[in-house]
Amino acid sequence: MFLLTHAMKNVRRTGCVVDSAVLIAYGIDEAGTRAILGVSVSLSEHEVHWRDFFNSLVERGLHGVELIISDAHAGLKAARTAVFPSVPWQRCQFHLQQNAQSHVPKKSLRKQVASDIRAILQAPNDKEAERLLAMAVKKYQVDVPELAQWMEENIPESLTIMQFPEAHRKRLRTSNIAERVNKEIRRRTRVASIFPNVASCLRLVTAVIMEIDEEWQQGNKYLKMNDDI
Repeated sequence: MFLLTHAMKNVRRTGCVVDSAVLIAYGIDEAGTRAILGVSVSLSEHEVHWRDFFNSLVERGLHGVELIISDAHAGLKAARTAVFPSVPWQRCQFHLQQNAQSHVPKKSLRKQVASDIRAILQAPNDKEAERLLAMAVKKYQVDVPELAQWMEENIPESLTIMQFPEAHRKRLRTSNIAERVNKEIRRRTRVASIFPNVASCLRLVTAVIMEIDEEWQQGNKYLKMNDDI
C-alpha cells in the first residue's frame, strides 16, 4: 500500500522564483511498517510530473501495490490511472469532507451534510454505506441537486477500504501520515523562504524525511498484520 502527497515551495529557476511541487510517496509494507518511498521536486503537480515520479518508483523496484491513498488532484489521478491502472484507489476521506463543503450552498446545511457523509464513511460495511449514500442522495436531490449528484459520484471513491480488513480501515481512511510529514517539512524549511535551486530544496526535504523514515523503521508498526492479531 502507498500514500501520496505534495507540498509547495518557492524555488528559483532560471532567474525567477516559482512555486515548485514536492511530490512524496509513503508506503506500508507487508509487515505493517511505514516507510518513505521517494521524493521529487517538480515544476508543478501536472500529470506528466506525477507520472515521471511514479515511473521512477517502479524502476527502483516498487511492486505488489495493493492500495493507493491520496486526494483527488486531477494530475495525480490521471498519472495513477496510467501507471497503476489495476490498483484500487482510496480517496482521502478528510479531503473528501473538505471538498463536500464547497458544494453546499447554505451555511445552515453544512453541519447536516457533514454528519450525513460521516455516517456513510463510518458505516460498518459496504452494503450499509451504499444504503446510507442512497438515502443522502435522495434527501438532497430536490433542494440541492448539485450536491446530490456530487455525493453520488464522489463518495464511493472513499469507500474502497471496505474491501480491506476492518482492523486496518481506520488508518487507511485518510492520508494523515502524509499530512503529518508535510507539517514537519513546513516547520523545518521555514528558514529558507526561497530555495536558490531545485537541488537545495531536494537536499533539505530529503534530510527531513530521512530522519522521519528512520524513526518509523525503529518505532512501532503502523498496521497490525495477520501474524500480529
